[in-house]
Amino acid sequence: MKHDFRAQAPAELQDKEEFIWQSLMNAIVEHQLPPGSKLPEEALAEVFGVSRTGIRKVLTRLATVQMITMAPKRGAFVATPSVEESKSIFQTRSMIECANLVNVLDHLQPPHLVALEKLIRQEDEAHHIGDGAAAIRLSAAFHIQLQAISGNQVLTEMVTGLTQRSSLVIATWGAPWQRGCRCVDHDNLLELLRKKDLAPLTHAMQHHFEHIVSSLHFERSGEMVPDFARLFGTQGD
Repeated sequence: MKHDFRAQAPAELQDKEEFIWQSLMNAIVEHQLPPGSKLPEEALAEVFGVSRTGIRKVLTRLATVQMITMAPKRGAFVATPSVEESKSIFQTRSMIECANLVNVLDHLQPPHLVALEKLIRQEDEAHHIGDGAAAIRLSAAFHIQLQAISGNQVLTEMVTGLTQRSSLVIATWGAPWQRGCRCVDHDNLLELLRKKDLAPLTHAMQHHFEHIVSSLHFERSGEMVPDFARLFGTQGD
């Protein structure tokens, strides 16, 4: 049975709002809530057991990081990145992640390589068994952990936000089978990291992003209203 959080203390409500925010973010990033999905406050408030005010706070936060759009009289929808925005997201990622590789190599240690290789193997297994949500999550984790090696927390946070928006781009414009990045690309990047050869590594990273953009079809899909009870109905159990 779902718990009703509406009568709880402010601190508990804050924790619950954080939980709802993460639940919705995960569902969007992992393509369980596709671009264009309507996010009605009343339905979400009911399934999470909070007030509409609490849901509105969460939706406002998601809109601030451009994961959803909110319009007067229309409500909230999962964002649908335009063609120009989609290309700009990956262009920005390429510039930031490639420029930071020199700092990554300066701080790179053997345990970092072991951790990255583990992520690649997990990602490959997710693709093999058809677990699209896990493949998306692990693909993003590879890029985030790679950049985190540099020790630049601000840049790592920027890359984290961009990977979330990248998932929206792939959900909007990618082929139905497209989930995250190609594992073979990540394998290649890992091998070049081992060699600590900056120029080929940078070129491979640039090519990686160029390939992702070239694989996108830029064909819109229709809007839909998700089954929130199926997605989140057991969250408070």
